[in-house]
Amino acid sequence: MFTAQNRADTLHGLLLMALFTCAAFYIAQIPLVKSLSLSPLIVGILLGMIYANTLRKKLPENWAPALKFCTKQILRTGIVLYGFRLTLTQVQEVGLPAVTVDLIIVCGTLTLGVILGKLIKLDADTALMTATGSSICGAAAVLGAEPVVRCAPHKTAIAVSTVVIFGTIAMFLYPIMYRLGLLDGLSSQQVAIYTGATLHEVAHVAGAGNAMDPTDALGIAGTATITKMIRVMMLAPVLVILSLILMRVRSAVSGNGSKPKNKITIPWFAFGFIAVIAFNTLLQALFDAPTVKDIPLNGTIEYISTFLLTMAMTALGADTSIDKFKAAGAKPFVLALMLFIWLLVGGYLLTSYLVPLLS
Repeated sequence: MFTAQNRADTLHGLLLMALFTCAAFYIAQIPLVKSLSLSPLIVGILLGMIYANTLRKKLPENWAPALKFCTKQILRTGIVLYGFRLTLTQVQEVGLPAVTVDLIIVCGTLTLGVILGKLIKLDADTALMTATGSSICGAAAVLGAEPVVRCAPHKTAIAVSTVVIFGTIAMFLYPIMYRLGLLDGLSSQQVAIYTGATLHEVAHVAGAGNAMDPTDALGIAGTATITKMIRVMMLAPVLVILSLILMRVRSAVSGNGSKPKNKITIPWFAFGFIAVIAFNTLLQALFDAPTVKDIPLNGTIEYISTFLLTMAMTALGADTSIDKFKAAGAKPFVLALMLFIWLLVGGYLLTSYLVPLLS
């Protein structure tokens, strides 16, 4: 990619994506945008999409390799560094109930997404990417799955869009339900686990948790965030299993009993993600840090990770035109709506039954 012929063009493209990323960070700090808990990642993909549908055709096409570099190498680096936000200690803090609910939600949402996608005749890649975003950690999960699924960039952008829409709705809906007494059948611990196990983005969980329990006096905000982080940890094993399944499916399709043409896509960055979590756990113990944010340089690494992921999101948006959204139609959003209902209702039933049983 960085050959002598295209090195300058690629660097120009990377600089453009970096400038868009800086703009995304600035916009994300505007009070109105911040109140909606829209992270720089989401703002970045929106800026990229605006660019794709306005100025993209007026800039040199030779800059295009930079977009691919962002959505491959930079993306994977950002996912690995994302692991510095997590420690294995967090799993111990919430225990078996949260882990069990998270596991069922992740597996159930992925399976349901694939089945429902077939029923509404949505293409398999878009259905899988949409289900991945809904089941694990929103945009970051969609980005993580992209190198494994190897789908078109606009399908990734569509999946991210569904996460943004329904995750934002849920972020406002959960506190309303809590204030209206619709969650009175759950204890504070159950409300926290329900929130962390079913909302899409980490930012959505933080927003909803703080709205329900601003001072964390009831432990809702903190426990919800940790429950969500356990879901994030499940990204790595899901990507490995997903890679194995897709390898078999693609081999069968290419098939006629011939030798498989598709080699397994090993998501090495997923192993790096897990290794970083283990290393971060060790750092927490070595520095006797009360929380993950108290580990030295944690804030700096988290910022770098967010910056890299935002660059990747911006590049995905920059390759997504309105025409591609029109071609996709309403089906991805119908699927996301059905998965949203499953998370809302199924998550409540699971939490109300399993948490008391396993506590």
